[in-house]
Amino acid sequence: MLVPIFEAAGVPHLLLTKRTEAVEHHKGQISFPGGGEEPGDADLLATALRESYEELGLAPASVDVWGRLDEIETVVSGFAITPFVGFVPPPVDLRPNPNEIQEIVTVPLATFRDPANLRIERVVRGNQSWELLHYDCGGHVVWGATARIIHDLVSLLAGQPNDEPGSSGSGRVLDR
Repeated sequence: MLVPIFEAAGVPHLLLTKRTEAVEHHKGQISFPGGGEEPGDADLLATALRESYEELGLAPASVDVWGRLDEIETVVSGFAITPFVGFVPPPVDLRPNPNEIQEIVTVPLATFRDPANLRIERVVRGNQSWELLHYDCGGHVVWGATARIIHDLVSLLAGQPNDEPGSSGSGRVLDR
């Protein structure tokens, strides 16, 4: 999975997507571009860049990869996600695949730094219990694995320990 960061008017933003109802998993959810590894992918970074190109038309050569965050697992579907953070310099030229992407959602990074935009809910399903993070971003709600990745990134960028509720781990892997 790619966690694309870009600047608009000098302000860092995260580039997210709203998935269509036609995709197999996580229909209609806000997420980062990404998907499953294929046999031709050299590694998980290659998977993230290929998927970003397939979903958004984002050329792999246009991404300055900063590093990766800790792998996390989705709670319900059990997918393992390895997020790679990359900067996309202007101009950001996107051509979303209408079969996969309903909408491109860009959110200033400061939105995720503001604790007023974070809600934490306790979820119990069967014998499992966990804290589910939600970020309110204008007309969108970012939750689940995407919210945990953002929480890890924001904690890392702020230089804070990442042992808060919902965290996926240390998140201390970025190269920059």
